[in-house]
Amino acid sequence: MTDIITLQTDRLLLRQWTPQDRAHFAQLNADPEVMKYYPETLSRDASNEMADKIESLISSQGWGFWALELKQDASFIGFTGLHKPQYELPVTPCVEVGWRLAREHWGKGYATEAGRAALDTAFNTLQLAEVYSFATVTNSPSIAVMQRLHMQDTHRNFEHPVMPSTSPLREHCLYKISHEQWLKQHNKSNKSNNNN
Repeated sequence: MTDIITLQTDRLLLRQWTPQDRAHFAQLNADPEVMKYYPETLSRDASNEMADKIESLISSQGWGFWALELKQDASFIGFTGLHKPQYELPVTPCVEVGWRLAREHWGKGYATEAGRAALDTAFNTLQLAEVYSFATVTNSPSIAVMQRLHMQDTHRNFEHPVMPSTSPLREHCLYKISHEQWLKQHNKSNKSNNNN
């Protein structure tokens, strides 16, 4: 049986999904603001199907898009983690870091905090060579998270195959960070912390 990785940060727990998460996840996926940069909002059934798939992937490989829980009150606020996209991208096969949070938890640094923990696992535990992230070019909040994670724009924009060909959301930017860049950044952070 695969050991499931659980991560903790100062404020967050990244864990395997539970049945109790489904209702909160469905609420999040039905919010037009949360789903603004996706083709459409999700029905309760479609949301549950997505959660089932994510949970199953974590069960089989030990990692994935972890459920994101606030440690202070154990509330489910979305997901953050790592995933192997199944559709064709300019860099397939690859592993991406991604996130989706409930609107009331935006602007608090949770996506960056959890994304950092996911990347730390990608490079230190899974020993990946690189990790990608992508978003529609108008999704400035997600692009800002990628930049705060010190990911670099590859300047290889692409048409997302899952988006309808007429969709204004079809053009995506592609960001990347290598194991070497992550270690360099991590060492720089440690050095500045030691100097404080």
